[in-house]
Amino acid sequence: MGRKIEFFIDNDNGNVKIKDYLKHRGVSHRMLCVLKRTENGILKNGVGARSIDILNSGDTLTLNLPSDEGTASAVPADIPLDIIYEDDDILVINKKPDIAMHESHNHRCDALSNAVAFHLMKEGKECVFRSVGRLDKGTSGIVVCALNKFSAAKLSGKIYKEYLAVAGGEFYGDGVIDKPIIRPDPMKTLRDVGVGGERAVTHWKSLKVKDGCTLLRIHLETGRTHQIRVHFKSLGAPLVGDDMYGSTDKRLSHQALHCCFVRFTHPVTEQIMEFTAPMPDDMNKLT
Repeated sequence: MGRKIEFFIDNDNGNVKIKDYLKHRGVSHRMLCVLKRTENGILKNGVGARSIDILNSGDTLTLNLPSDEGTASAVPADIPLDIIYEDDDILVINKKPDIAMHESHNHRCDALSNAVAFHLMKEGKECVFRSVGRLDKGTSGIVVCALNKFSAAKLSGKIYKEYLAVAGGEFYGDGVIDKPIIRPDPMKTLRDVGVGGERAVTHWKSLKVKDGCTLLRIHLETGRTHQIRVHFKSLGAPLVGDDMYGSTDKRLSHQALHCCFVRFTHPVTEQIMEFTAPMPDDMNKLT
C-alpha cells in the first residue's frame, strides 16, 4: 500500500456523502474511482466504506492510495539536486538551467527525472517522477513534483508561477502580450505567433534596464509551450541567449529565463505554500 491520508470530519462537514466530501476537497472523479478499486482504499473509522456512505461529525475518513510499485519511471542516476522543500506528498526543487526534465534520445540518464528517481530511491520511496508542469531545458528555477497520485491530481493546473527573464530590448512600466501561439511544423518543437493558434497571454513588469536589455518579472495567464520565449521574440526582443528564437547575444549559453516564485495549496494539509528561488549567477551578471 502507498500513502495513507486521513481526514477528521468536523462539525462543518458532517452529514455528507463520502464522495461529496472528497469532491469538496478537490478529489477528482478519476481519483475516486482509483480509490474504490483499491482494497481498503476508503475507510470510515477504520472500516471499509462506500463512496455513498454518510460522514458524520467526529468521523475519521482514511484514504489508502495504491502503491506505484512496478510502475515504469526514470532510471535512478546520482545527480545532485537543489531541494527547497520535501514532505510525504510534494518535492520542490530548484532546477539548474543545463538539465532537461525528462530522458530523451539526447538525454540518457542525465535528466531531472533520473535525479529525482535516485533521491526517492535513497529515501525508500517509490521512484516515480511526477512533475506538476515543466520547465524547458535551458530554463532554471522551481519545479514542483507530486509524490503520489492523489497529490498529482489535486495540484494539476493549480500552481501559480512567476518568472524572471532578461529580454534583448528596452521595456518600461508593465504590459500584457496577448497573441495566439501556433506550431508551424508538427514534427518540430518550435512555436510562433499566428492566426488560428491557441490563445496565449503574458503579463510582464519591467524591473531594470541595462545595456539595451531588460530584467522582467512575468506571470502567465495561459501556459503554452515556449510562451514567454515566443512572445518576446514576436516583439523583436528574444530572451538573451535564446538562439532557438533568434537571440544573437552570446553572454548566456541558454535562454535567460528563471521560475523564481510558486504558490499553491498543499494537496493534503490545504495550507498555502509559497517558495522562491534566486536567479542563477550567470543571469545575475546580466543585470
